[in-house]
Amino acid sequence: MKRQVLLIEDNDQNRYLVTFLLERHGFEVVSAADGPQGIGLAEQRTPDLVLLDIQLPTMHGYDVARSLRELSSLEEVPIVAVTSYAMVGDRERALSAGCTGYIEKPINPETFVGEVEAYLARPPSTAPEGSR
Repeated sequence: MKRQVLLIEDNDQNRYLVTFLLERHGFEVVSAADGPQGIGLAEQRTPDLVLLDIQLPTMHGYDVARSLRELSSLEEVPIVAVTSYAMVGDRERALSAGCTGYIEKPINPETFVGEVEAYLARPPSTAPEGSR
């Protein structure tokens, strides 16, 4: 069975690239363009991993992460912030909002799938080495 990733990303180009890379490596990708839609999809399905943009329309990514963590079905599911927020303290803000880890944009197409797989291979409370 394919591993399912819920991608919450408002940018069409980023959504296309992430979906292309993950599907090429055997993942099923379900995507949402904003937080409320992503939360709705998470309630309907239980993805193996959530990739969450932080800069979203209508609902900030940190608030989305907090809402996702309130769903009992997602307690153990890694939520990874994929964001251009790369200033001091941004990683910590993502983690305190409920994210398991953090991948900086722009993503590197050569390493991105490996970074995603690292989150699936570890216990939920452990971020991969080198995560930001």
